[in-house]
Amino acid sequence: MKELERDLGLPSVLAISIGAMIGSGIFILPALALEIAGPAVILAYALAGLLVVPAALSKSEMATAMPEAGGTYIYIERGMGPLLGTVAGVGTWFSLSFKGALALVGGVPYLLLLLDLPLKPVALGLAAVLILVNVLGAKQTGRLQVAIVVVMLAALGWFAAGSAASVQSANYVDFFDAGVGGLLAATGLVFVSYAGVTKVASVAEEIEDPGRNIPLGILGSLAFTTVLYVAIVAVLVGVTDPGSVAGTLTPVAVAAEATLGQAGVVAVILAAILALVSTANAGILSSSRYPFAMSRDRLAPPSFSTVSDRFGTPVNSITLTGAVLLLLIAFVPILDIAKLASAFQIMVFALINVAVVAFREGESAYDPEFSSPLYPWMQLFGVVTGVGLLTQMGTVALVGAAVITVGSVVWYFLYVRPRVEREGAATDAIRRQVGRDTLADVGSVSEESTDEVLVALNKDVGVDRERALVGFAADLVRRDGGRVVVVRFQEIPDQAPLTESATVQSPADLSFETRTEALSEVFDVDVEADEIVSHDTKHAIVNFAAHRGVDTIVAEHEPLRLRSRLVGDPVDWVVRHAPCDVLLVDNLGYDRPERVVLSGDGGPYPPLAVNVAETVATANDGSVSLWYPADGRESDQYRRTIADYQSELSELLSVPVRSESVRTDGGQPFRPDLLVRRGSVDSVQDALFDDSPVFPTPGCTTVTVYPHESRRPPFTRRLLERVTF
Repeated sequence: MKELERDLGLPSVLAISIGAMIGSGIFILPALALEIAGPAVILAYALAGLLVVPAALSKSEMATAMPEAGGTYIYIERGMGPLLGTVAGVGTWFSLSFKGALALVGGVPYLLLLLDLPLKPVALGLAAVLILVNVLGAKQTGRLQVAIVVVMLAALGWFAAGSAASVQSANYVDFFDAGVGGLLAATGLVFVSYAGVTKVASVAEEIEDPGRNIPLGILGSLAFTTVLYVAIVAVLVGVTDPGSVAGTLTPVAVAAEATLGQAGVVAVILAAILALVSTANAGILSSSRYPFAMSRDRLAPPSFSTVSDRFGTPVNSITLTGAVLLLLIAFVPILDIAKLASAFQIMVFALINVAVVAFREGESAYDPEFSSPLYPWMQLFGVVTGVGLLTQMGTVALVGAAVITVGSVVWYFLYVRPRVEREGAATDAIRRQVGRDTLADVGSVSEESTDEVLVALNKDVGVDRERALVGFAADLVRRDGGRVVVVRFQEIPDQAPLTESATVQSPADLSFETRTEALSEVFDVDVEADEIVSHDTKHAIVNFAAHRGVDTIVAEHEPLRLRSRLVGDPVDWVVRHAPCDVLLVDNLGYDRPERVVLSGDGGPYPPLAVNVAETVATANDGSVSLWYPADGRESDQYRRTIADYQSELSELLSVPVRSESVRTDGGQPFRPDLLVRRGSVDSVQDALFDDSPVFPTPGCTTVTVYPHESRRPPFTRRLLERVTF
């Protein structure tokens, strides 16, 4: 296969990047921003350039790690997975479409200084011509791009140099009249002026010595363009009467006429038309490739990646983009177009910064030749300032960004998720961090001692099941020399008095206490028996546990059925209100279990469940098997992460450990003696539907662990577990 030649040196990289930036940012936006910030628009351009630096550094790093044809969407999709890849792809597509519309709506007024024609029909006609040009396959050549850049810079340089002598300092009076809010709103508005700074990354495959020339080209062009913007806007404000430029459609021409006469106006008109038509054409060309690229990655319908046999172009993708462009020109005011273009660009640049963190923290192959300095603080700065800037841009920008984001997420879940199984580096990085945090908690829990366990008998369980519960509790406390407290809770009607006679022990009661305490010698632990009569068993259990300060409550509990979930179960209430950990036992017998299984739901095993499994296995010279679900759809990256997590977990445990992949619809590797699993009290949905199912029915006693709320992981970690595992 023939590869693209690396024949673009640093000058070409600078020309491409500068040419991609200079356009609407200088010929249109100063007038709109002046209305918002007044003379402080000068500082707004400087601040916007500064806030682009994190994204420029991040894009430079990713481009040197993956110097291949592509763009922002590809980096974000690879780094953060299909969900945010969908958001980034749609957001970038809209941003470029808005930028193309802005160039045409803002560029045509310069043309109308020479021709007396209606604005919108001309803009729509020019847009239709450019769409047709893209369908037919005409391309900009490198020479044309360089020529446009040279003409623009010459005209702008002449304007700045020739007008500098006419600057009036009085025009800068009341510089900060609009306040910080006005400055930030104007900064957000002109942010799109720098959108092209990272466009050079899309031709990274053709750049020689990419590790050097890509970051130098991106950062050099950003610095040059920022200085140029600030200088021109400073001159523009200084040579015109206060307020005379604000709101005009041709601000640079107005300023040039005041200082350079008609010749200056003609030069500016020529530069503006060339730049803005070039920007619009590039916007259609590049934005139409986003549906095309997303379609190839199965994030969009396959029709968008179809290439015309006749023209050799993605006609469907170009047609969709062109339709959006025409609608924007026809119905959206220019100020709103500018705000929306900037809002989407800010959002995408924020995602670029997050993508770098994802690549660095993930386990995917990632070896950039250039590394962003001040990592990760530079990226954090970019994300925080981007979000902050969005909040200052007004309702239109915020609603637009929100609608596109929500719409992209809905599209992902309805269309993409059933078709795409891959994941990004961020998912793996988060998954590994969640695993590390859970392993740290496992170490903390294992260092704690279990001094007293309450076995709560809230119904007549029979001698054998009673003995099984005591045996299980004994294994939990034996290592630390603790005590098992066995209490039979009896509930009487509310109208029955809790008199002294109600608690007198009968011969049957004495038999219960005697046989229970006799288990001390059988299990080699201190066993204490008692009985409590109350009007409300669940409150009695919790109050007794709090009074004694027990570490754990053990109670028998069959798997919940829908009726008990709806009408309530006393033990469920105990789980939610107990002052300690609660272990619910589906009791099928307990006799020196040697094969103990930790049953997982695909995420990290709860530290308390790990501790219970290890303690029981240690007490019975047994082993622990780690069961986790597998349906054959897991990515290789997921399987590697799970294997690494289980390997690290095995090293923490003092008993033999082995891992078992178990299909939820098939048989199990073996029949265990005891199975330990997670319990969930997170939400109403969990309370109604989540049984944290044991894979196939294990045919043995099952222990469901409910750690006290003080030991449960924070909500953010539980959310991340559900999302990434």
